[in-house]
Amino acid sequence: MTQTDLLTLLPNILLVTWACILLLVDLFIPQRRKGMIALLAVFGLAVVMGIVLAQAGREMTAFNGMIVVDGFSVFLSVLFLATGILGIAIAYGYLKRMGIERGEYYTLMLFSISGMLLMAQAADLIVIFLGLELLSIPLYVLAAWARPRLESEEAGLKYFLLGAFATGFVVYGIAMTFGATGSTRLSEIVARVAGGEAVTTLLLIGAALLLVGFGFKVAAVPFHMWTPDVYQGAPTSVTGFMAVGAKAAGFAALLRIFVSAFPSLSVDLVPVLWGLAAVTMIGGNLIAIAQTDIKRMLAYSSIAHAGYILMAFVPYGNPKVAHDSVASALFYLVAYAITSFGAWAMVIALEKAEGKGLEINDYAGLGRKHPAMAAAMTVFMLSLTGIPPTLGLIGKLYLFRSVVEGGFIGLAIIGVLTSLISAYYYLRVVVVMYMRDGDPQVTSESWLNLTIGAAALATVVLSFVPAALFTLASDAVLKLF
Repeated sequence: MTQTDLLTLLPNILLVTWACILLLVDLFIPQRRKGMIALLAVFGLAVVMGIVLAQAGREMTAFNGMIVVDGFSVFLSVLFLATGILGIAIAYGYLKRMGIERGEYYTLMLFSISGMLLMAQAADLIVIFLGLELLSIPLYVLAAWARPRLESEEAGLKYFLLGAFATGFVVYGIAMTFGATGSTRLSEIVARVAGGEAVTTLLLIGAALLLVGFGFKVAAVPFHMWTPDVYQGAPTSVTGFMAVGAKAAGFAALLRIFVSAFPSLSVDLVPVLWGLAAVTMIGGNLIAIAQTDIKRMLAYSSIAHAGYILMAFVPYGNPKVAHDSVASALFYLVAYAITSFGAWAMVIALEKAEGKGLEINDYAGLGRKHPAMAAAMTVFMLSLTGIPPTLGLIGKLYLFRSVVEGGFIGLAIIGVLTSLISAYYYLRVVVVMYMRDGDPQVTSESWLNLTIGAAALATVVLSFVPAALFTLASDAVLKLF
């Protein structure tokens, strides 16, 4: 391993090493003080984030071009590390309250985040596969963390079985791509396609199989069947982390692969991507209307938002709008991450140890009894809908603009109409909070309250200065083209 290899992989190495150290430290910490592991995990994530930020503006390749550090990887790595810190913040008190606090929880989170970092840096299909497995296996365990609760065990098993099935599609896609081009490195794939050395039919099959495999990770229709059951059965802190981290990592891999390796297939793949985005937006939003459990409602909401982000893939083969389209996807990922974490933190605040507090009707009276909490939840629901003044609105405007500029006006209309449909079930939560009488029992925890307040503030404040965030996203994708 050369010095460049070491510097490139330094964040991953430190994170995995720190996770192993925490495993050992956990053996010597009594059960009543397991929260110390959470603090140590946050410290490790903060240190790694500092190293990642120090890499900003630098370009490095390692292991013969299989791993890269560029603006894209730095941008997403910061997002993943922030996701980890917020994931620990919402889990800290929740695990104690539910009686499932064990130090290994935070170690598994660190391993999963290291997989996300590897996926952001990967410039080779084999490395992407390794990152995917390192991301997924800890999540399978975390989904079943609330044992012996049957719902949690079922969620973990279902996620594992369907995840392993989806991984098979990824492996077959990599095999087909290698058979078509003789390489798994993204830069070599695009070079051999440009030189006429690739077998186009095999390459197209490989791209389709990869799309299916990662479609599972991002919960796109029709690969979404696991999402509502796993989101509902898993501990809510795991669900919040999974809804943001796993989805963002899946899109990171898809963006890197399709933009860097498959631009020549855009003519064949655009109709597929168009249809996938449309049916994901329609299916997620329509089924969410019928949900009375807020975790299932947010699960279908997550599916619908995967459809909005998939809109950015449709014009990826058009050089005039591809750059802004990918940048709008990154912008939307950040907007969704902030809003989603706030919403899941609110769900945790109302959830009870006996499993109550998860019905939408349980939010009745929140506006009177806890006005600050109700105001924060209102901000999150407005942002997920795309109503001003929220970051969610700006994210959708950027996505719709890129799609319209690419000439896909029909898809933009579907996006607008499904956003209107989503207003029904998002605003229903707001109506219940303010228009119905009730006695909601809210758990007040310092880390949880801080997460809710910071997310609500960021959702509103950043909507007034979106240009700065979009510029960061735009600069991050420059080297992908």
